[in-house]
This record gives sequence, structure tokens and C-alpha cells, in this order.
Amino acid sequence: MKYSFLLFLILSLNCFAQTVNFPTSKVDSIVSRIKLPVIPSYQINVVTLGAKGDSVSDSKPAFDKAMALCKKNKGGTIIVPKGIYKLNGPIHFVSNVRLVIEKDAKIKFSDNPNHYLPLVLTSWEGTMLYNYSPLIYAYGCTDIAITGEGTIDGEGGNTWRSFKAKEGAGKKLSREMNHNNVPLKDRKFGDGYFLRPQMIQFFNCKNILVEKIRIENSPFWCLHLLKSESITVRDVSYKSLNHNNDGIDPEYAKDVLIERITFNNGDDNIAIKAGRDHEGRANSDTPSENIVIRNCNFKGLHGVVLGSEMSAGIKNVFVENCKTVGYLKRGIYLKTNADRGGYIKNVFVRNIQLDEVEDCLYITANYHGEGSGFPSEISDISFSNISCNKVTGTGIVIQGFPEKKVKNITLDNIEIKSAKNAISNSNAENVTMNEVFIGEKATVPTAVSKVLEVLRN
Repeated sequence: MKYSFLLFLILSLNCFAQTVNFPTSKVDSIVSRIKLPVIPSYQINVVTLGAKGDSVSDSKPAFDKAMALCKKNKGGTIIVPKGIYKLNGPIHFVSNVRLVIEKDAKIKFSDNPNHYLPLVLTSWEGTMLYNYSPLIYAYGCTDIAITGEGTIDGEGGNTWRSFKAKEGAGKKLSREMNHNNVPLKDRKFGDGYFLRPQMIQFFNCKNILVEKIRIENSPFWCLHLLKSESITVRDVSYKSLNHNNDGIDPEYAKDVLIERITFNNGDDNIAIKAGRDHEGRANSDTPSENIVIRNCNFKGLHGVVLGSEMSAGIKNVFVENCKTVGYLKRGIYLKTNADRGGYIKNVFVRNIQLDEVEDCLYITANYHGEGSGFPSEISDISFSNISCNKVTGTGIVIQGFPEKKVKNITLDNIEIKSAKNAISNSNAENVTMNEVFIGEKATVPTAVSKVLEVLRN
């Protein structure tokens, strides 16, 4: 049986004084300092170098030549015209290059793992290691872009998809290496370990633009922004429904603008991360910070997630003016556990419209009930102007630890029209609420005389 709850809480007049306004000036400051890439005038069309858009011929040699010519000319634009271009291996960026995938053009990557060798330095679920190359990979680059109205297809639904059931041993080993501080040079995976590569990874890069492209069928995370800064991702669309197909993963990332994205993903739409456990805590000087998310359409598992790999810390996240298309498991989800350490703080979320979700707003320091010794700090979180039509689980969940409570949470103008359960709040302090409704809003109380008439009858 489903229940409809009413919750209208005004804790005190002090509640109004503590309500935190959305810091628009801070957002403007972040956006204003993000730099778009500056690309030299040199241009090359991959067709002139032998690429064939016939979906069969291997066009990787032509793409490699184009990148080499751009490097020789200190940068430039690589044009991919109409057609389907099969690539038996990755694209490796150099600095000062824009890859333009024109309308009705598609880059379709091979799903043969051997095509993504030799190993490259990368990260896998928060642990640095050597693995298969991401399908599009940039390391240590500045001023790079992927634009156009074409499609990148990762062919992730067959061979790569089969890796999911076999990844357990490799995943476990990577985490043991993390916890035991194994030297990076000895963390070599690839063949036999079944750790799938990301579709696109920018690693230690600066001044990045990803605009208007369509991303489909990724082997693993779709767009991984790793140890990079000054990033703009806008007007991108997705249809990527394989295992762990997160849409955008900023990790140890700084100064990021994500806007006008149309998601349709098999996992989190946006998942902000900052390293796992020992390794993440050792990199506490590089948290994920100053991330602006706005005007997005969510569809997939979760809308915006912070964690669970967040051991270096996440701070200064601003989410506004987003909505869902269809079902989400959770709308806004902050998650960590007692293995992580680190912190999640200074998070502001406003003007979010959700349709049907399992849980609307979910904050937990006890994700999967895992870990010990390193509880995380979760504090200074503001939700305002959030609406949701239906919750099949719990409207608002806040879970801390007795020894480290979640604190300073503000909920202002939250309306959930129906929910099986209203609120689950444990080990939290200084949670303030104003204009919070779950179920129908209460009206004027019934008069005593009318109640007596009912009883007499």
C-alpha cells in the first residue's frame, strides 16, 4: 500500500535567518575564469589523408596522420565529414587541437581490446593504474576540443560489456594496490584483468571544450575529466546504456561548467569524484572543486551524484535549473562511507524538477555499509526550490555517524507530491527546514464544533 504524507515544518524563526541563498556571484566568478581553448588556423580533413566513411575500412591511420600534422603545425582543426569512420584503436590528442565531427558523421571504435594497447596511465574507479587506453585520450594537453553535431560510438555493448562479469579479480587487486600504496609503475592491468576503458578521458589537461556531439554505447564511463581544469561541456546528448555508463565524471577536477546536457545513461548522469581511499586522501591538495551544473535534462540511474570515490574532497558545487525526463532512481545523491575520509561541503542545489524517483534527496555517510576508520565530513549543503511528483521510496534521507554527524543542511521550499516514506534522518545536526511539504499541503485546521458533530453522528 502506498501512503501520502504531509510534512510542513517550520522549526523556528531562526530557521529563516539560517536559510542560505544560492551564491550566484560565486557561480559567475567560476564561469568567468574558465577559458575556452584557442586553436590555430591550420585545418586538415581526414578524408584527404585516406579515411573512408564506409563503416568498414580502418581509418585510424588517417586520424593518426591528422593529429601528427596538427602537432607539426603547433595545433589545428581535424575535420571529420559525413560518413561512418571505423577506428581500430584510440585517438590520442596533442595540444591545441580541435576535433570537429560534422553533422551525419560518426566515429565508431573497434571493440577489440588488443587495439587499445600498449597500456597508458589512467584511473579506474578512483585508483591510478596502467590499463587499456581510453578510446579518446588526452594526457598533459592544453587547449583541446571535441565539437560538431556528429556522434562518437564506443561499441561497448558486446565484447566490452562481457568484461563486467569478469572484472572482480582486477577490481579487487587495484583496490589492494591503492590501500597498500603499491608503486604506480607496478600497477599494470590490461589483458586478463577485464577493466574496461573510458570512452573519453582528459587527464592532466587544461582549457577543454566538449560541445554539441552525441555520445553512444560507451564501454565504461563516457566522459572522464581527470586532474584537469578550466573545462566547458555543453549541448552534448547521450544514449549510452551499458554497465557503468556514467555521463560525466569530474575527478580531481577544478573550474568546470556543465550545461544544457541531454542525458540518457545506464548509470549516473553526472558523478563528481575525487579519488578512492588511501590514494585519494594522499591527494587532498587536489579536491574536485568549483563545479557548475545547470540547465540539464536528466535520464538514467541518478541525476547528480557526489561520491562515492571522494577521498581528496569535493567542495563548491552548484546545481541549478535542471529537470528529469522519465524515471530516476535518485535525484540528488551524496554518498560516501567509512573507508573514504575526505569531505563533501559547500553544495548548493536549486530549481530542480523531478518526476518519478525512488528517493528524491539522499545524503549518506554509510554507502553500502562499508569501511571503518575514515568517516567523511558532510556539511554545508543547501537544497532549495525542489519539486518531485512521486517517490516510491523515501523523500529525504540524511545518514551520518554518531561520531561524525552530517551537519548544516538547509531544506527550503521542497515539495514532494507523494511518497511511500517521508523523511529518514539520523546522526545529523543543524538541519533546518522551511516550506517543506511531502504530500498535500495542510490548510486551516478543522473547527472543534465540526469534529463534535461528526462524533455525535
